[in-house]
Amino acid sequence: MPDQLLHLDRQLFHYINNSLSNSIFDWLMPQMRNPALWIPLYLFIIIFCIWRYRKQGALLIAMLALAAGFADFTSATLIKKQEQRVRPCRDAVTSATVISRVPCGTGYSFPSTHATDHFAIAVFLSCLFYKKWPRVVPVLLFWAALICFAQVYVGVHFPVDVVSGAIYGSLIGWLFALGFRKLQPGFVA
Repeated sequence: MPDQLLHLDRQLFHYINNSLSNSIFDWLMPQMRNPALWIPLYLFIIIFCIWRYRKQGALLIAMLALAAGFADFTSATLIKKQEQRVRPCRDAVTSATVISRVPCGTGYSFPSTHATDHFAIAVFLSCLFYKKWPRVVPVLLFWAALICFAQVYVGVHFPVDVVSGAIYGSLIGWLFALGFRKLQPGFVA
């Protein structure tokens, strides 16, 4: 990474992790990145799609699971091991000032798998439901962005990690939505 971008990334990390610190975010942001918090949302999506769209809904859920699984595997297993960027809590420059609101984590930092997974889900669903329910798009994107922000706020990722993960996850979500549309050309949300 170019030195100027690395310096900007560290400065932005410090601003989010330190300067935005407050008691509400200190409680809320660790919750936002907790997968257990989102189980009701995931169950709602599954039940709604199968109830509303029957066989097409089951295929939609299968494609969504494949998109999230592909995003997770390629981000966590392939890209992170290739890039090997350390987390902020292990970075020689930032580790002394990091406010760790959750355990640091054992893996690498780039890209954020949370960002990749959640943007893959958000963009996949947005691509399929935007015509019938256009208001769902900003809600889904805000949800994914909030999880990304939480990753930086709690101290486990740099901003470039989450932005890159969001872009990569968005691409995956879009491609899998295109794949679903090819398999189900008559699907109308």
